Amino acid sequence: MQKILVIMMALALTTAAQAQTETVDTAQFVAVYDYECRTQNDEAAPVTDRMQVVVQVGRTVTKSMPYSAYPVYDAESKPDVAAGFQEALMHMPTVWTGYPEGQTTVREFIFPHDYEGYEPTPDIAWTLSEDTVTVSDHLCQQATATFRGLEWHVWYTEEIPSSAGPWRLRGLPGLIVKAESEVHTFCLAKLRMEASPITAPEQTPEVHRMKYAKLLKHKNEIYGNRQYAKNPMYYVPNPQGSITDMSVLKRNGQKLVFANGGHPLLTKAHVYQPLELK
Repeated sequence: MQKILVIMMALALTTAAQAQTETVDTAQFVAVYDYECRTQNDEAAPVTDRMQVVVQVGRTVTKSMPYSAYPVYDAESKPDVAAGFQEALMHMPTVWTGYPEGQTTVREFIFPHDYEGYEPTPDIAWTLSEDTVTVSDHLCQQATATFRGLEWHVWYTEEIPSSAGPWRLRGLPGLIVKAESEVHTFCLAKLRMEASPITAPEQTPEVHRMKYAKLLKHKNEIYGNRQYAKNPMYYVPNPQGSITDMSVLKRNGQKLVFANGGHPLLTKAHVYQPLELK
């Protein structure tokens, strides 16, 4: 039974990826980042959450996403259903920079709905340093900036002539190799030279679309509430009535519950550490 559920979840991830049929650009390369967030669990004990972020870098569009949302897997990186739960704890959205032209589009699931936010792509006012250091085998220079309320220290390399980076970090004269704030860290793990299609958000009537500022306010209010870590469903008036479908997988003695199209359903969470304050 467990094997069947694993196969079903893997097929669900693949089907969801294939449903995004509109290709808006082709990746010149793909960067995979290790992402860490230092926070606390529901008992206020310190924990460090970890996941991977995949960034497809095209000529006009860059797409940053959780690894489980990436539709191309190599033989050593099969999708793991348990990874989806770790990603759900960390609230990493999928971000299209440059789609539509001059805009940034953000898509994420906040139970029980999918949300999409849009805004003009913001400029980040970087302060560059001439200091150099080797990071992940690349000669890098340092830059600093405050973006959406958080101070970032990043290292970028002109060895890879791209202004891209993980998540929404961008705009330097070389690929961002490492980025740190007080509690968040992105670090380049690998580069893949592959011409994979960069697909647009799947257009379905169920998605709640709005200006990004409104989506960010909604997200921060829900996850930033002190009740969230102990009761991640506190804000849903009728949780059971909001579930359209459900499956349960037992993994290492724990029950993993998926609902509404294969989204992880959390019963406990970690203290929310926003990437953007405003």
